[in-house]
Amino acid sequence: MGGTMARSLVGMLLTATAAAGLLIATPTAASAQTGARPHLIDYKIYWGKCEDTCRIKVRIKNVSRKRLHDVSLTARLWVNGKKVGSCYSRIGRINPKKVRWAGCTVRSAKLTAQWNRYLDGESDFNHKTKTRVHYEYYG
Repeated sequence: MGGTMARSLVGMLLTATAAAGLLIATPTAASAQTGARPHLIDYKIYWGKCEDTCRIKVRIKNVSRKRLHDVSLTARLWVNGKKVGSCYSRIGRINPKKVRWAGCTVRSAKLTAQWNRYLDGESDFNHKTKTRVHYEYYG
């Protein structure tokens, strides 16, 4: 009985100090683990035709033993350090230890303008992409 009363008093004290703004929360091992997600996928980026439109292909491998749901790909394209467009692709689900391919095409006026500048000899055409693969799983 005394242990329960002590715990409730400590809880009330922590609540009161937190409400007053006197308590600074420090991350613990348990809270750090809940915020981080495990890396369940491995992916590699491939390029298709990249001129006035760019085709981005990604091979996504599920390296876990869990089924991944609602997998999607978002790719952003830069040419000569300037963002020229982005694209999105919904993949669906990936079974454990399996591979799915995703691809999307970037079409934009900025990309066309950069390609025309390259054809006119005014600039280079160095393209890079940043991809984000979103997925959900149920542990």
